[in-house]
Amino acid sequence: MVAFLGMGLLGSNFVKAMINKGMQVQVWNRTHSRAAAMEAYGAKAFENVADAVKGADRVHITLKDDASVDEVLAAASAGLKPGAIIIDHTTTSAEGAIQRTQAWKERGFIYQHAPVFMGPQNALESTGNMLVSGDQAVIAQLEPELSKLTGKVMNFGPEPGKAAGIKLIGNLFLVTFTAGLSDTLSLAKGLNIQLSEITTLFDSWNPGAMLPARLKRMTSGNYSEPSWELNMARKDTQLFLNAAEQNGAHLAVIPAIAKEMDRWIAKGQGSQDWTIIAKDNIPA
Repeated sequence: MVAFLGMGLLGSNFVKAMINKGMQVQVWNRTHSRAAAMEAYGAKAFENVADAVKGADRVHITLKDDASVDEVLAAASAGLKPGAIIIDHTTTSAEGAIQRTQAWKERGFIYQHAPVFMGPQNALESTGNMLVSGDQAVIAQLEPELSKLTGKVMNFGPEPGKAAGIKLIGNLFLVTFTAGLSDTLSLAKGLNIQLSEITTLFDSWNPGAMLPARLKRMTSGNYSEPSWELNMARKDTQLFLNAAEQNGAHLAVIPAIAKEMDRWIAKGQGSQDWTIIAKDNIPA
């Protein structure tokens, strides 16, 4: 018996996949109609969250943030079965994951944070990536179950908050990447470049494929043999800014990058490879 709390796009598709695998699932959502809608797929919906978790060996959660996870688990606690394991797929702070792991351990329960890089379709198809860290004995126990819900379970070791931190890093990249694409589209619109032409460019030239090599170069510590000098990268960045201003295009990301380039040029690093802007940010 499994309970699932939070029937958003991700949670509801997780539940559908669980039911398709023959699991009995009890569901709850703050807006009850969303939970009730899952009964058409074979779930059992409850208006009270404590009732929803009664008898469940595993309690899965997909909610909004730390505060909502704490609030819902507090309300559910009265119905938790002794020995039930809480598996939280919510994107939260690392500190919150650590605190909940310890707090629920003190109450006699296992809390396992397991955030995901999965969209709703991934949840339905059991594909994508699920991240875990913490007590390795607990993870070894849960991994066979969790692997059925996702394409890959990525274990980041014994630190309880590590998976939460990795998820934030991944999401930061996605936000930055998407904001950069937004700037790209804005400048293209200002320059009267058609969407079909942008698509043609990126169908043939895929800068995303450069990511592993770019990360390696940025973190190598060697910037003295540039493939693109910082001064030249800054020159091109100014061309972006000028074209945007002349054509009424709004750029959200590029102005901040220009300031960072200027900071490094002012330090006398203009002739170095432009990836030197990451030098002070590299983890040990």
